[in-house]
Amino acid sequence: MTIMISVRDLDKTFTLHTQGGTVIPVFSGLNLDVRAGECVALAGSSGSGKSSLICSLYGNYRPQSGAVSVRHQGEMVDIVTATPRQVLDIRARTMGYVSQFLRVVPRVGALDVVAEPLVALTGDATSARDRATFLLRRLNIPSALWNLPPATFSGGEQQRVNIARGFSVEYPVLLLDEPTASLDAENRRVVVRLINEAKARGTAVVGIFHDEEVRDLVADRLFEMRSFKEAA
Repeated sequence: MTIMISVRDLDKTFTLHTQGGTVIPVFSGLNLDVRAGECVALAGSSGSGKSSLICSLYGNYRPQSGAVSVRHQGEMVDIVTATPRQVLDIRARTMGYVSQFLRVVPRVGALDVVAEPLVALTGDATSARDRATFLLRRLNIPSALWNLPPATFSGGEQQRVNIARGFSVEYPVLLLDEPTASLDAENRRVVVRLINEAKARGTAVVGIFHDEEVRDLVADRLFEMRSFKEAA
C-alpha cells in the first residue's frame, strides 16, 4: 500500500528556559511509516512522547532534527522544512487532527464549527452543513444544541463536536489524540465505526487510544514509543 507518512531519524527535546535551560529529551532516532488504510496506535506509558509525536506530525512542534514527510497532492512534503503556507495547505486538504480539547471561535454554533473545515476547502456551505448535520446526528448531539456555541456544552458533548469537525473532511491522513477519552460506550462505538470507515476509504490513521477496547477494534498495529524515549 502507498506510504502516506514517513518519519525518519526524528529527534525532539524541550528546553526549560525558566529552569536554567534544562533540556528534557522526548524521543530520539524515531522512524515510522504509515500506509493508506492503516491505523497505527502509539503505545507507551505517560510521558513516553505519544502526544509530542502527534504534534510533530501535525507541525505544531518543531523537532530538533529529522524529517516528517506527508503525501500531499501526490508528492511527499517534509512538514519540518515546509513553509507555513504549505503546512496550512496540508492541514486543509490532507491531514486532519482530532485533539483532546475543542478550541473554536467563541459564539459560533456547533453546526458551523463542524462545517467550517469543509466550507474553507470547497466553498460549498450547503454541502458542508449537510455533512455537519449528518455527523452531529450520528454522534448523538441533540439538534436543539446545533445552533449553540460548544463552549456551553458538557465535556463529552464538546469532544463529540470536536470529532465531528475532524471527520467533516475525508482527509487522506488523520491524527487522533485520545478521541474517546470522555465518551460513553454508545458514542465510543460510533467513533470506532467512523475510524474504520475512514480506513476503508484509504485514510492513514495515527492515534493514541488509552481505551484498550477501542484500540483493539481500530488498530492494525502498535508502535511502541518506549525505546525511542530511552534513546533520547
